[in-house]
Amino acid sequence: MWLREELLKAIWHAFTALDVDHRGKVSKSQLKVLSYNLCTVMKIPHNPLTFEEHFKEDNKGPLSNEGYMPYLNRYILDKVQEDFDVLEFYRMCWTLCYKKNIHPHRLIISDADAFKVWCIFNFLSEDKYPLVIVFEEVEYFLRKLTEAMGIGWCEEKFTDYRMRQNTKSCLTVWELIELVGVIYFSNDVDRQILSMGINEVFSELILDILKQGYMMKKGHKRKNWMERWFVLRPTSLTYYVCEDLTEKKGDIVLDQSCCVESLLDRDGKKCLFIIKCQDKSFEISASDKKKKQEWIQAIQTCIQLLRLGLLSPHREARLRRRELRQKQQLEDQDLTERMKNLQAANEAKQIQLEDMRLKMEEAKAKAELEELRRKKNQSDLQDRYRLDLEKEKMVRQEMEEQMAQKSSELDQYLQRVQELEDMYHRLQEALEDERQAKQDEEAMRKLQARLLEEEAAKRVEMEQIYLKQQRTLTQTEAEKEELMAEQLAKERELQAASQQLDRLEKERQGALEQYQEVSRKLERAANKTKTWKDKVAKHEGLVRLIQPGHKGAQRITNWGPASFTDIELELRKKSWQEKKNQGAPAE
Repeated sequence: MWLREELLKAIWHAFTALDVDHRGKVSKSQLKVLSYNLCTVMKIPHNPLTFEEHFKEDNKGPLSNEGYMPYLNRYILDKVQEDFDVLEFYRMCWTLCYKKNIHPHRLIISDADAFKVWCIFNFLSEDKYPLVIVFEEVEYFLRKLTEAMGIGWCEEKFTDYRMRQNTKSCLTVWELIELVGVIYFSNDVDRQILSMGINEVFSELILDILKQGYMMKKGHKRKNWMERWFVLRPTSLTYYVCEDLTEKKGDIVLDQSCCVESLLDRDGKKCLFIIKCQDKSFEISASDKKKKQEWIQAIQTCIQLLRLGLLSPHREARLRRRELRQKQQLEDQDLTERMKNLQAANEAKQIQLEDMRLKMEEAKAKAELEELRRKKNQSDLQDRYRLDLEKEKMVRQEMEEQMAQKSSELDQYLQRVQELEDMYHRLQEALEDERQAKQDEEAMRKLQARLLEEEAAKRVEMEQIYLKQQRTLTQTEAEKEELMAEQLAKERELQAASQQLDRLEKERQGALEQYQEVSRKLERAANKTKTWKDKVAKHEGLVRLIQPGHKGAQRITNWGPASFTDIELELRKKSWQEKKNQGAPAE
């Protein structure tokens, strides 16, 4: 997701452009239009009533940046999603500010290139307002630009430009555009080459395109090899039909589980490597071994950054450069403070030496006065105290010894002053040696940190490979056990099915025999019934002569009066009784 600080920088340019009077305030109507345009470009639902409600208690006229910031954060920036076109957002802010600050006829670059330099400035500038870019970042940008154009970096040229800036330590965005489009590349660089260089640096820093170029890719369905234009970003590797990026063919989404490995040459393809993702793998062929190694290294760097949860390489490098600058500033402040302390101590020593010198001069003056007084007294008392001459000589010798002692003390004081000066010079040399040693120690620490990071990355990669092998072995053992269990289950099912088949076969044989027995019984019953019916028909059936009925009383039955003869009735009763007896055991 886009960082809020980067979006605020572009909005700050638009706000500053609307501040025509340079008072730091913009009218509410202009801010209302700006808010509507921001919501439109960033695909945020805009409610114009929220603007009026938010500022309904503020009737003091134009608003400052600090007054507009709460509304901007609450109703716009807090609702920002990733699905908006950030370049369109930048162009909208650029359109509001560039016409009031630059003169296109003076520039050797186009408005589109000036817009890209403006975006690069926002990326490299400090997170302080008003926005400026320090000369270290200017040098970084110019170095990348000259490298993209294929020309050598001229240190003397940049140093001369920096010296001409006098005490300035940073540039505004319009000074940077003038530096690129008017001053620095005005003489010996072709405009088209300069435009291509700006576009390459813009793609790298702003669009997060870490690497791009043509390679061959193996298809997933037809397994054919096609040439594609690949574009590597921190979280994906996108491939297009050609380098104009108009027809996109697919994405290779990079995450923490992805890995890239080198492959041996096969199928007539050389310089092969494979990108393994969770759902599928992609085989790619580079043009030569150098390009293959560069692509593998770049993809591994992206995967490593994703595993560490870091930003893109350029954003991480920008943060490291800022941290180094802040650390250098702290070291410079510390060194300045120490130099001030040393200077204060030196001044105290100088004051102490000056006091000692004054005391020596006073002692010398007193000695001279004493000598004059002694000589005067000696001349006055020479006649009177001739007998005390020896005593006076002794006093004189004592005074001379005192003068010699004071002279020696003065020499010692002077020698001490010289020693303090020498000590001060040696202290300065020691501080310089200490600063140099700290620089060497910092460089060694960075080297050790980089080696430790590489070792840690390799150790993590080896651990990942080992864990992957362990998981593969465990999965293989589990699959083997599962196959054995499935085989045993299938054998048991086959044995049960065979037993069931034998049982069904026996049941079928039994059912067949039972069916044959029933068929025989049915056939015998049918023959018996047929024989019985023939006998009945023969005796009392259709062959019976029709004769007058019996003259006795007719027998009433359930089948009607005189429906049957006595014999037929007895047979009917017997049949009914048999059916009844058969039904009783069945129940």
